[in-house]
Amino acid sequence: MFCVAPPELETKMNITKGGLVLFSANSNSSCMELSKKIAERLGVEMGKVQVYQEPNRETRVQIQESVRGKDVFIIQTVSKDVNTTIMELLIMVYACKTSCAKSIIGVIPYFPYSKQCKMRKRGSIVSKLLASMMCKAGLTHLITMDLHQKEIQGFFNIPVDNLRASPFLLQYIQEEIPDYRNAVIVAKSPASAKRAQSFAERLRLGIAVIHGEAQDAESDLVDGRHSPPMVKSVAAIHPSLEIPMLIPKEKPPITVVGDVGGRIAIIVDDIIDDVDTFLAAAETLKERGAYKIFVMATHGLLSSDAPRLIEESAIDEVVVTNTIPHEIQKLQCPKIKTVDISMILSEAIRRIHNGESMSYLFRNIGLDD
Repeated sequence: MFCVAPPELETKMNITKGGLVLFSANSNSSCMELSKKIAERLGVEMGKVQVYQEPNRETRVQIQESVRGKDVFIIQTVSKDVNTTIMELLIMVYACKTSCAKSIIGVIPYFPYSKQCKMRKRGSIVSKLLASMMCKAGLTHLITMDLHQKEIQGFFNIPVDNLRASPFLLQYIQEEIPDYRNAVIVAKSPASAKRAQSFAERLRLGIAVIHGEAQDAESDLVDGRHSPPMVKSVAAIHPSLEIPMLIPKEKPPITVVGDVGGRIAIIVDDIIDDVDTFLAAAETLKERGAYKIFVMATHGLLSSDAPRLIEESAIDEVVVTNTIPHEIQKLQCPKIKTVDISMILSEAIRRIHNGESMSYLFRNIGLDD
């Protein structure tokens, strides 16, 4: 039904040809747990490298073994200091490039700045900038997971493998929620309806969509988009030309499309960071009769007071993968559970290094997944 690694995969996992080097680019020891799990599954030792901050806050990377002519895989998990994380990765990639590595593959489970992938008035598309920086530094291939927008792959001029965490989350639902057959998959906004539909179809469950959480329309008065001013007497505008105004959005009343009464509600999304929208969705679902509420997401950033807010909320459990380390948050909130995705990352590394097809890891994945 969906992609879950078969038992025989475990026996093949440590079969790799020579010439593979695995580095962790993190100076933060808490971010190295995923790297260690991947190395253990592959049956290789972590490469010797020093990554640290100088007293003046500059990042320094010293590779302590030869990478000449080898396939180098650099694993980088995002810490709270995201900008330092990026510099660690870029400097290590460039160090491997100047040390004559055969190929340099970045393993970045959560791609930072992925929310900034669209133009916002006079802002910038930061994820495009970051992609250009990685390619310029010397990255030859990227392995990532559940990009916020799949179109981000087009920002790169190198191969990108956008793996999916949904098989592991679906497996968790089936194995850890005993009465999941009485559940309904919930999209907390129309924007996440496709993801919810994908989960619902695979689990043969119903779907519900919460509508009415749209943000207030941003003011164009401070944006300058009324320039040239809409005044008929201005000579630059033809007297007979009147540009129609776009009707401003109004936040509609909260509506739940679908029946959640007496059911388990499972809210699915790709990122859980600022939990306000999830808390509001949980309250709405409780009011509509849902008796248990789960939140499932690939990337658990869980910033600021998220653990405390979750603990005090109507949410019964938050399930995220270990693409981002969140051990501290788990200590603060027992409701947070972790699903390990090191298996699919290590298998992707093995296949790329051995020159095998990656299609096995994308079985039954459609364009909307």
